[in-house]
Amino acid sequence: MDKLSVMNAFRRIVERGSFARAAEDLRVSPALLSREIKLLEESLGTVLLTRTTRSMSLTDAGQLFYDEASGILDAVFQVETRIRDGAGEIRGHLKVNASSSFGQTVIAPILPGLFDAYPDLRLTLSLDDRVIDMVEGGFDVSIRIRAAMPDSALVARKLGRTRQQVFAAPSYLESVGAPQKPQDVVNHRVIGFLLADHLSAWTLHSPSETVTVDLDPPIRVGNSLVLRDLLIAGQGIGTLPDFVSKDAVARGELVRVLPDWELPAPEIYAVTASRLGMDAKVTAFLDHLCEALRP
Repeated sequence: MDKLSVMNAFRRIVERGSFARAAEDLRVSPALLSREIKLLEESLGTVLLTRTTRSMSLTDAGQLFYDEASGILDAVFQVETRIRDGAGEIRGHLKVNASSSFGQTVIAPILPGLFDAYPDLRLTLSLDDRVIDMVEGGFDVSIRIRAAMPDSALVARKLGRTRQQVFAAPSYLESVGAPQKPQDVVNHRVIGFLLADHLSAWTLHSPSETVTVDLDPPIRVGNSLVLRDLLIAGQGIGTLPDFVSKDAVARGELVRVLPDWELPAPEIYAVTASRLGMDAKVTAFLDHLCEALRP
């Protein structure tokens, strides 16, 4: 029995909560995994996992084995990472999750340079505007844009900050006029971002004061790029992060509304599983990403 391989399989089963999902990640059959765990339990003389048709849970012995095996695997992982880093090798399969708008406007442009630099790197890039469980999804790193990261078992590295401002098309403003103060927004057609904290209320800051405006947007979309395109089409006013708005502003398709006011600036975080940290391929990816985010 390859103890390290079995330890890794056991940890993956626990973290994925399923033999089938763990087997898919490890590219083996669920039946093989089941046999390996049975042999492991027999060699230890105790049950590690209790299973029913609907659920799976750790026994006390299983929890102890999981904790200790994780420490051993992480130590081996770190040694291998240091050796690979020293040899300058960036290879393997990198799985990244990010929002659709950030992925298309910021990550996609850096990929050719990343692949040119590291031709042995394999990449899966999943774009989803909702916050996903990165451990459940098997991701190495997730890019999240939040005012603050909640406490969790994940490790978050701050990469930068994005500004959140109010925009509209020149055609819309020519038709209905521009709001002169935050309270005027309620008299305009607001296009809201469905997944944002500020969907129903904008808290706008100026150098001297803060004003909160309650809203009921008649149009609500769950993608920032769709929101941007609706604004460009003159359908109303709305908020956009700078990585989505900047090109449209440069082309004159959008202009800032209430230029002395903006919403709180969200932070851009790279989130990884705490035990694994950031290996060489994650670090290489984030180095390219940080270069793209540099002002």
